[in-house]
Amino acid sequence: MFLRSIRLFNFRNHSDASFEFSERVNCIVGQNGNGKTNLLDAVYYLSLTKSSIHKQDPLSITYEEDLMVIDGDFLAEDQKQNITISLQRGQKKSVLADKKAYDRISDHIGKYPVVLIAPDDTDMIRDASDTRRKLFDGIMAQFDPEYLVLYQQYNRLLDQRNSLLKQFYEREYFDQQMLDSYSEPLVQKALAIAQKRNSFMKEFLPLAKHHYQTISDGKEEAVITYQTDVKSDFAKVFKNNQKRDLAAHRTTMGVHKDDYSFELSGQPIKKFGSQGQRKSFVLAVKLAQFELLEKHKSKKPILLLDDIFDKLDDQRIEKLIEKIDDETFGQIFITDARPERTRRILEKVKADVRYFEL
Repeated sequence: MFLRSIRLFNFRNHSDASFEFSERVNCIVGQNGNGKTNLLDAVYYLSLTKSSIHKQDPLSITYEEDLMVIDGDFLAEDQKQNITISLQRGQKKSVLADKKAYDRISDHIGKYPVVLIAPDDTDMIRDASDTRRKLFDGIMAQFDPEYLVLYQQYNRLLDQRNSLLKQFYEREYFDQQMLDSYSEPLVQKALAIAQKRNSFMKEFLPLAKHHYQTISDGKEEAVITYQTDVKSDFAKVFKNNQKRDLAAHRTTMGVHKDDYSFELSGQPIKKFGSQGQRKSFVLAVKLAQFELLEKHKSKKPILLLDDIFDKLDDQRIEKLIEKIDDETFGQIFITDARPERTRRILEKVKADVRYFEL
C-alpha cells in the first residue's frame, strides 16, 4: 500500500500544488516555513481525515480562502482508490472514496494506516494525561473500528451528562431519573472501553519493550502501565460518586480520566529519564505502533518522519536507516531543512529515494 500522488488546493500554505511520490522513500527538503510539514500533514489528513497539527479543521484552510481540497490516489494490491477531502468554511467536512461519500467519515479511519514521528512527540512524556490518551486512542482507532465507535459514543454521552449537571446547578433543580438516563449507558461504555484498553496494552507492551531494548542496546526495561478507575465494580463506585459530580458540575470519574505511566527499570521517565532515554522511549512507542498496525491491517502503514534528524542522535538515526534498508517499512516521507544532510544520511539506502524541494 502506498500513496501514489496528492493534489492540494488551499491547504495551509499550498494554494495549488501536485506531487507524484515514490512507493518507498520521499524526502521533502527546503527552508523552514516553505511548507514541508504542511505537505506531511496533508498525507496524514488524507489517511485519518484530520490534521496532526490543528484540532479545528478550518485552521487548515489557507488564510482568507473559503475552500480547501486534498485529493490523493492510493494504490493497494494493484487497486487504485481516489480519496478526496474537502472543507468549505461554515460547512461539514466531506470525505469521498472514488467520488462516493462514506456513510460515516469514521469508516475511512484505518483503511490507509499511518504513523507519524514528529519533534514534539516527547510531549507524551511531559504533558498531562490527555496527550497520552490521545496517542493510544489514535492507535486503537486505526485497527479497531468498534473501539472508535465506542469512544465516540462515550464522548457524546459524557458531553450530554456534563451539560445536564451544569444545567442542574444553573437552574437549581435536580432530576435523578434524567441523570440516570445518561449515567447508566455511560458506565457501560466506560467498562467496554477500559476492557479494550487493557487488552490493547497486553499486546502493545511487549512490542514497545522489544523496540526499546533494540534502540538502547538493552540498558533498561521500558514499561507502560494503563491506569484506570474503571474496574468491575465501576457502576457502584460511579453511583456513589454522584454527589461529587453534582458539586463539580461535571463528570469526575470515567475513562476520560485514564492515564498511562511510562517507566524505565521501575523509575518514572518523566521525572528521572534523560533526554536520550526519552527520545528512545518515544521512538520505541512509535515503532511498536507501526508493528501493531501492520499486524492488524495486514499492510505496512505509511511512515511520516517530520524533521527527526535534528532530534535524534547518530545511533538512533542509524537504527532507523537499517530498518529502511531491510524493508521493515513501506512508504516513507521524510522532511528536513538541510538537504545535504538528508542526502548524506540516505546515500547508502538501496531503496528508491525521491526528493522534493520546496
